[in-house]
Amino acid sequence: MAGRAEFLLLAAGMWFVAAAASGEEPVFVTSDRCIACHSNMLDGAGNTVHIGYTWRASMMALSAKDPYWMAGVRREIADRPLRQAEIEDTCSVCHMPMFRTFAVANGGRGEILRYLDGGFDAAERNIADDGVSCTVCHQISAENFGEHGSFSGGYVITPSTPENGHAFGPYDISSGLQRVMHSAASLRPGAGAHVQQSELCATCHTLFTPAVDGSGNVIGEFPEQVPYLEWQHSNYATSHNCQSCHMPEIQGTSQISSVLGEQREHVSQHVFRGGNAFMLTLLHKYRDELGVQTPAHELQAAAAATLQHLQSDSASIDIVAVARVGADASVQLQVENRSGHKLPTAYPSRRAWLHLRVSDAATGTAVFESGALQADGSIAGNDNDADAGRYEPHYAVIDDAQQVQIYEPIVVDFSNAVTTSLLSAAGYAKDNRLLPGGFDKTSASSAIAVHGDAIDDADFVAGGDRITYRFRVDPQVLSLRVSARLMYQPIGFRWANNLRDYDTLETNRFVRYFADNADISAVVLAEASSD
Repeated sequence: MAGRAEFLLLAAGMWFVAAAASGEEPVFVTSDRCIACHSNMLDGAGNTVHIGYTWRASMMALSAKDPYWMAGVRREIADRPLRQAEIEDTCSVCHMPMFRTFAVANGGRGEILRYLDGGFDAAERNIADDGVSCTVCHQISAENFGEHGSFSGGYVITPSTPENGHAFGPYDISSGLQRVMHSAASLRPGAGAHVQQSELCATCHTLFTPAVDGSGNVIGEFPEQVPYLEWQHSNYATSHNCQSCHMPEIQGTSQISSVLGEQREHVSQHVFRGGNAFMLTLLHKYRDELGVQTPAHELQAAAAATLQHLQSDSASIDIVAVARVGADASVQLQVENRSGHKLPTAYPSRRAWLHLRVSDAATGTAVFESGALQADGSIAGNDNDADAGRYEPHYAVIDDAQQVQIYEPIVVDFSNAVTTSLLSAAGYAKDNRLLPGGFDKTSASSAIAVHGDAIDDADFVAGGDRITYRFRVDPQVLSLRVSARLMYQPIGFRWANNLRDYDTLETNRFVRYFADNADISAVVLAEASSD
């Protein structure tokens, strides 16, 4: 890395301050120095509160250990070897932010392949392994917040020194307590209310990638994930911020430090609860292979809490009507999105779908079924899982068991061919992800627009979707039982299995992980039944 200053080892093995010999540079310490004081705290009721322990079991902390991210980087570089340096630098901005920020400050770039290939020295690896660590988010300033330039990792960390480092938080801190933190972490805490704004999260979770044609020329930009912009276009923007759901506040008061910590109100839990219980499970199961240091019980607890969050706060489903006239039967379902953005949102590998099973109430024998999850993680009847070049349209009415209502983004390249390559992505052929409350699909900007047949579906509106199923029933079946489930899969079958075309350690490894865990790759978000 050209011009790279030394990483100074300040303690045995795990504490590093990234600081140059002269001038002002980013000041980072690894999370263990923060966890020492910001865990084992007490709230006003005497319960133990852990900021550090909950963070280290989150996808934020484990961003550089994510095996799907690793496989994706390898795949994109294999497809576009001439863009390797750009891909590595871009993908390290939000997955290895401390290492990359320091590298750029010293004339270098983010590096991922050297990291994956074991080329980092101990100091480099420790600061890269720490992922989206404490001293990244808490040093981001409010500069350019909410502007397009702040997106795609355009956060601004103001240069400082170990003598004059700063860390933003929501509270005013006395000078004496500032000195305590500075002695432990080379940073002085100070009030910065912007750390509780959605715009802070948007710096990484609003990502536009370059759209590239077959000759490698950039022909535009692609909104790869834009939950912040979806939130802005919803009625949640006036009542909730990102942190209120993903970092919910502790009820009452709590210490913010176990050392001389004062009781504070509105303390945010650093759980960063998202939509990827599956990945947390893989990180636990393959912890030795991936070099994960987070204690096993913490990862298991985080995965369970993430699943609980998904199943209690994200969606609901209702059976609106069941009708039958002779051999003709119909079922009408209503699905509600209870989140503040599209469902699912963010990375386009995510999909939700309806699994409807209608059976003979007397015998339990299925008379109609659409959307069953298969043993390999694919969806029965889904055109895209059967053929990488096809996909299911959005349906207002389903009248064939081989049709499935899948709420998903379908990405296409410059020639309108379906793809799972981000650098090939030029647009969406389909985006019928469930809309949040207040979302007007007719006035949505191009970055968050609805695509495909859902545009003209009058029942696909802000807050949810209504769909009708029609099928034939044997007259000998006297009564029906209906079971409806809204399923969710953070990494869709095709997004995992398209990696089979690449023979690298990371792609082969993730294909193996997905195949061996296909039975838990999807979860039920909501369900309803009618006898």
